[in-house]
Amino acid sequence: MAVSNIITIKDPRSPVSEAYRTLRTNIQFSSFDNKIQTIVITSSGPSEGKSTTAANLAVTMAQAGYKTIIVDCDQRKPNLHKLFKISNQAGLSDFLIGEAGFEDVVQKTEVEDLYVLPAGTRPPNPAELLASVRMEKFIEYLKQQFDCIIFDTPPVIVVTDAQILSKYADGSLLVVSSGETERDAAARAKELLEKVNSRILGVVLNKLDTSRKGYYGNYYYYYYGSEGEKKGRRRRGVFKRFGKR
Repeated sequence: MAVSNIITIKDPRSPVSEAYRTLRTNIQFSSFDNKIQTIVITSSGPSEGKSTTAANLAVTMAQAGYKTIIVDCDQRKPNLHKLFKISNQAGLSDFLIGEAGFEDVVQKTEVEDLYVLPAGTRPPNPAELLASVRMEKFIEYLKQQFDCIIFDTPPVIVVTDAQILSKYADGSLLVVSSGETERDAAARAKELLEKVNSRILGVVLNKLDTSRKGYYGNYYYYYYGSEGEKKGRRRRGVFKRFGKR
């Protein structure tokens, strides 16, 4: 099974992968009293990178030793099966209407401790399906089976699905696309989540231009860069910048 589209697998030592691990750490330390086990990931609008964020966060959680499942709750425009290169013939919707068992729809990835539940057959009423008693009971079942449950949901401004699932989750992440998301749209998305008393864990700034590395890029190259003269030249540059050499 190939999952080369996911950078935390394809290039685990890249600055972007490190950023996802930082996100994982921040979530873990966001609450000392209440365990963050179920997380809803959404955005204000389409194409902001919420599915990519959800997939990479799930990978880093599994890599840290947490038994993790990521559930594609975007029944209208599912994307996780494309990222993980798995079948979407049967999934969450098929399970919820009783057409398939859990073992028939959940798929294990090549990442140890990481499972994916694709969206499955597109239902005529996605919001009603996610708001059903069967979905609520299913979430309770997942809590008993997994350490971390991540729900990839549609944009919160477009449909109500993210709001519905947020009521059952320990927290939510709002993905914002750098240079693309309008300020009013991001504020509206935050407002909609707060209306259902969703605990917003934070905002993920996505699609940030990292071509100009600056101080952080130089430090990262020094710590993770390849061995040899090239690394030595860059390392000296860092030290010189702070007057060490």
